[in-house]
Order: sequence, then C-alpha cells, then structure tokens
Amino acid sequence: MDFAPTEQQQAVQDAVARICRDFPDDYWLARDRDGGFPTEFHRALAGGGWLGIAMPVDYGGAGLDIAEAAIMMQTVAQSGAALSGASSVHMNIFGLHPVVVFGTDEQKRRMLPPLIEGRERACFAVTEPNSGLDTTHLQTRAERRGGHYVVHGQKVWISTAQVAEKVLLLARTTPIEQVKKPTDGLSLFYTTLDRARVEVREIEKMGRKAVDSNQLFFDGLIVPEEDRIGDEGAGFACILHGLNPERILIAAEAVGVGFAALERAANYARERVVFGRPIGQNQGVQHPLAESWMELEAARLMVAQAAWLYDNGKPSGAAANAAKYLAAEAGFKACQRAVLTHGGMGYAREYHVERWLREIMIPRIAPVSPQLILCYIAERVLGLPKSY
Repeated sequence: MDFAPTEQQQAVQDAVARICRDFPDDYWLARDRDGGFPTEFHRALAGGGWLGIAMPVDYGGAGLDIAEAAIMMQTVAQSGAALSGASSVHMNIFGLHPVVVFGTDEQKRRMLPPLIEGRERACFAVTEPNSGLDTTHLQTRAERRGGHYVVHGQKVWISTAQVAEKVLLLARTTPIEQVKKPTDGLSLFYTTLDRARVEVREIEKMGRKAVDSNQLFFDGLIVPEEDRIGDEGAGFACILHGLNPERILIAAEAVGVGFAALERAANYARERVVFGRPIGQNQGVQHPLAESWMELEAARLMVAQAAWLYDNGKPSGAAANAAKYLAAEAGFKACQRAVLTHGGMGYAREYHVERWLREIMIPRIAPVSPQLILCYIAERVLGLPKSY
C-alpha cells in the first residue's frame, strides 16, 4: 500500500500551483469585495488545459481520473483562492459527466470541447425552492412539442448562471402521478441558457461573491430534442453518475481551504509576540492547530480513498459522503481556529482568514447537508432503518 502521490499526481499539483501563484491573496480579496467572475483565473486554467482534466481525450480533455481532479481542486483552494477559485471551475470537472456517460458521440463533440477550452461556461440547474434535496418532487416541467421541449419552472442556488452560456437542466417530462417510481419521468438536458426565456436573479450571500448564486425562472425556454441527454424520463439515473465525484471534489476543496487557514494561523502564531513570547509557544494556541492538522490529514486520506474507489469502478457512495462530511467539518474548524489565533486581526479582511471562514460554510451545506450524510451512513453502511 503506497500513500505517496504518483509522478503524474505530483505533476498535476505542481503545474496547477504555478498557475495559482499568479493570482495572489489580493486578487481574491478584490473579487470578494467587488464581485465579478474571476475570468482571468478561469482563462489561465483553460489555457493550461486543466478545465478538462477528467474529460475524455477524444474530446479535448486530459483523460485523468477523479483522484487527479481532487488534487487539482485541493491545490486551487489551498492557494488562497478557496471556494471563489474552486467554484469558478468546479462545474467543468464533474458537471458534464452525464454527457460523457450517456451522451451520443455527436453530443460529446458538440458539447464538451467548448467547455474544456473555456469558450463556454455552464451552470447546473437541479435544486428548486420547494423541493430542496427531494429531487424526485421537483416541479420544473419540460413539455414535449414535436421536435423540441418547452420548459417552465424555477430553480434556486444555481452557481455561475450570471455568466454561463449553457445550462445542465433536470426537469420533469412526465407528471409524478403518471409514473411507477418517483425517480421516473425526469429528463436531463444540456442546452443554451436563453436569457430571453430565462430570468436570472442573483442571490446576495455572505461569501464567495466572485461566483454568483441565482434563482432561475424558466418561462417557455425552447430546448431542442437533440439537447436531451439519455432517454426521456431517465434523467435521474443520469445525474446519479455525477453525485459521488461532486462530493469527492467539494471535499478536496474543503481540505484545501482548511490547510490554507491552518498555514496562515501557524505563521501568525510564530510571528506574533505578546508578553515577550510568540503566542505559538502557548499550548492553548498550539493544541487546537495541531488537532486541526490531524483532522485535515484524516479527511484528505478519506478523499483519496473515495477517489480511488470511484476511479476503480468500486462502490464509492459511503466513502464519498464520508469524505465530504469529514472534510467540511475539519475545514470549518481549521478556519474558525485560524480566525481566533489572529485575535482581533482575524476579523480584518486584510488577513484573509475571515473570508475563508465565510466560504468554508459552503461545503458544510452543499451539495448535501451533513444530517443527510449521517442518515445515509446509518442506513446504507450500518443497516439501520430509514429515518425520513
């Protein structure tokens, strides 16, 4: 059993880190203050070929595994870009996996290269105000009319919709009352986000201002039949193929943010002198930071195990969910401790740790709540009765 990164994985980390060094803390602080999509950062990763790290080589991707993608995303977050940087490219890594698995060759050649090359950006529209994680009861509907569909409905918490040209959309094509199982009758589409038919309304939020979150209102969006991914009514099965990679990647990002905060806190604790000694000499400062290092390392190993299981075609649901849970909690503790280590200065924007504390809340909440992960482990791993 070898825990060391492969030569390829180390090369990924080094190459991505070199790009990230061109986007220092001040860049992300400005994005946090003023908003605006980090176009320059997105363009730099696209120029290096990294937006297609896990996409097939035949369509312009690098053809690497989720293990390498996780290393990339941890490196991005750990550079100080945190979730502002990671979320700007997150969709590229896992979002179009249903197209890779279920799309026709024509769809792959039409849809994947523009995303990989950075010429197009996409958003992922599943969540709705009245259904939340109860995806089978979403109310957005796509009515078939000849060779196209007409979409009406509403989505919420859709990232990058302000700048996206495309949308990966899950909608109901058969009413739930007419299907045998609630998971039937949902269809997946990858299509143009026509703003004449879709109102995109930004949600003001506590962090990650650089990457917008939105409500989407669909009012007669025309979707050609050739933009449907997989069979009609089989969309739920299609999106399931992207759920475990998404959890693995968001976990890697949480680990990266946690390590960034921990390093900043340790540096400050070595340099800050109070009562004639560095505060890092005090065990009350040392011990929480040491505990965070152990928690983050444990979470990182869980991410690596989940990625290995997924890449080798083995069941990865429990490991992916556990990685997401452990990484989010460890990252949050590390960021909270970093703020406290800085004392009053931890509350100042110029020290950056308060920004990371705000952003680390995202992996705790999304894409699935910690409570539902605990339910999943209790039911699927421990064999306990379903509680909801």
